[in-house]
Amino acid sequence: MMTEEQMKAYVKKVKLLPLFYHDDITVCKEIVKALYAAGIRCIEFTNRGPKALENFKLLLAHRASNYPDLVLAIGTIQHQKEAEAFIDAGADFLISPFFDQSIADVAYLHKKLWIPGCMTSTEIHQAELAGCDLIKLFPGNVLGPGFVTAIKPLFPSLSFLVTGGVDTSKENLTAWFKAGVVGVGMGSKLMSEEVLASKNYAAIETQTAKALAIIASLN
Repeated sequence: MMTEEQMKAYVKKVKLLPLFYHDDITVCKEIVKALYAAGIRCIEFTNRGPKALENFKLLLAHRASNYPDLVLAIGTIQHQKEAEAFIDAGADFLISPFFDQSIADVAYLHKKLWIPGCMTSTEIHQAELAGCDLIKLFPGNVLGPGFVTAIKPLFPSLSFLVTGGVDTSKENLTAWFKAGVVGVGMGSKLMSEEVLASKNYAAIETQTAKALAIIASLN
């Protein structure tokens, strides 16, 4: 088991964090299989549906049997009780769409990495005061790479991920990494509703491998 600092370093190393939720555990397992085959070793399962906790526990068990080197994070954590439930389930780390002190406290008590989402300099400042030094900028499609370029000099000790507004094109990925992010989160750009509806898991593997190759060429 990685320490909080080791987990933070690992997230920075992988650079691409695929994220998804699905009610059907069979579909979830197929998505994980496709992502893993493409080279992914860190996935964010989002807490965005009624079966989130149930399916996350099943994925953790599936991981133990099939992908022991895969890191599974839980995203869209919005309340203290959710943080506690998913930590108890075995989440490797937590991600939220905003900063919340109660979630920060839970993560601190359990020595778990928590990545809060921020959209303004004030929110980033609050997160830094709470001890967070890896921040998710969200939504990226609203903020844009220019925001990263502008904000980084104000927070020289922080590292930034971005989610939303990231796609698999070389132009888009280059813009974000050139601006200074250490990683990007992608959901529908890797696994669209159409792809999932048709169960075209090969397309997920292809898109993910393409994104990973582009990111590797930038570093």
